[in-house]
Amino acid sequence: MRTEFITEKFEETRKMGKILAKELRGGEVICLSGELGAGKTSFAQGLLEGLGAEKPYTSPSFVVMKEYKITKSNSPAGEQNIYHIDAYRINEKDLLNLGWEEIISDPKNIAIVEWANRVEKIIPARAVWIKFEWLGENRRRIILGKAKKPQDLPKIRNRAKNIKWC
Repeated sequence: MRTEFITEKFEETRKMGKILAKELRGGEVICLSGELGAGKTSFAQGLLEGLGAEKPYTSPSFVVMKEYKITKSNSPAGEQNIYHIDAYRINEKDLLNLGWEEIISDPKNIAIVEWANRVEKIIPARAVWIKFEWLGENRRRIILGKAKKPQDLPKIRNRAKNIKWC
């Protein structure tokens, strides 16, 4: 089962990321795929903002990975780490050398991977896949794919249906 949403401006794409952020507790791997300019980074910026990461939220295209530390007072985990990874210029071996296995094994971590399809072989089965399609200058289709384990797909489907766009 997949769910699709159309956004008409980048603010809506970011808002989708903020909505998903409310469902994350730690230990998630969010995989973003799609062509250049399809909305992956805007969505990731919304996720980061929704999770409470400190700005600025820039794409890690040239640094490959950015780490954010957040403290959630309402979370039993307390401090969490968010890893925003851009896999466009790397392969599986590169990502493993950056400590990928440690990142995804810690339940306090959240990994957001842009261009995840480029390192798909080492993505865990519990990952949630989100595909972005460029439909025009400002239009994007966001497709929430099915996690390999259905219980790992966040409740974003139900929440997103009731969005009142800004």
